Amino acid sequence: MAPSLGSRPFVVQLLLLVFSVLSTGLRAGDPPLTLDYYKSACPTVFDIVKKEMECAVLSDPRNAALVVRLHFHDCFVQGCDGSVLLEDTIDLTGEKNALPNIHSLKGFRIVDRIKNQLESECPGIVSCADLLTIAARDAVILVGGPYWDVPLGRKDSVTASPELADANIPTPNEGLLKIISKFLYQGLSVTDMVALSGAHTIGMARCENVRERIYSGEFEATSGFNPPSESHLSNLRSTCPPVGGDNNVTAMDYVTPELFDNSFYQLLLKGEGVLNSDQEMYSSLLGIETGEIVKKYAADPIAFFEQFSESMVKLGNIPNDESFENGEVRKNCRFVNT
Repeated sequence: MAPSLGSRPFVVQLLLLVFSVLSTGLRAGDPPLTLDYYKSACPTVFDIVKKEMECAVLSDPRNAALVVRLHFHDCFVQGCDGSVLLEDTIDLTGEKNALPNIHSLKGFRIVDRIKNQLESECPGIVSCADLLTIAARDAVILVGGPYWDVPLGRKDSVTASPELADANIPTPNEGLLKIISKFLYQGLSVTDMVALSGAHTIGMARCENVRERIYSGEFEATSGFNPPSESHLSNLRSTCPPVGGDNNVTAMDYVTPELFDNSFYQLLLKGEGVLNSDQEMYSSLLGIETGEIVKKYAADPIAFFEQFSESMVKLGNIPNDESFENGEVRKNCRFVNT
């Protein structure tokens, strides 16, 4: 008997299979990264990055989320090559003004401070791409998240692509299958997608990206019209009015906004996700697989931490094959060497 068109496993699994097939062959293989890449050339690299990140997070815990987001947005465009850090010049158009980046990316001065220290200690040795990958790991640890070993040896790209930033980076109001396809294109699985979305436990969302969810009735529909959720919705609306205040921000995890934990997933179970794209992982009719993963991480923080660590390594290993051949170690992360 032919499978029903209404059968989610058949329809969605078929789509995922197509996406998976399309995504294979896009990567040339594992990048030549090693854990001891700077052992001789810059043995203090981890200490330097850690010290600067400790200062940044101590001054403002939100800086942890800013650095993690920078790393994610970097790796989804041309691979993890530091292209997101480049400024516009006469000869190059950077990615900072692409729509997914222009209002959401900060933390560039933190990268500058780390780079200045590295150039003082080990001039011309540590790439900005590696710097950002280490800093993202340390950012997570400093707000209570898990540790993972960071493979190193990336080169910095001499190009950037605002077009790929617009095309590749998931956006807050995209549907579940669209976002899954963007992760699969990068060689990341559905499980990776749900785990990496858990970084939103320390993230802030701009009202421009929240307004559709909190004024369209979607928040009430998923949260069940219960008094605690109604109170939370009222708080969201006080921060994000129907008109104006686009740059106001609200925590994506209002329970423990400065702690890296699994409460983000517990909020999704209650229908209280702030972004449509997050809530769809649990509430979408197409989200049977993702919904089960959300429930698993909501119940088991150790399982979440273990998978997040593994998925962050996979994210950091997305290569820019051209930069491995023709890349450089930038002296200033904002500009290609001259």
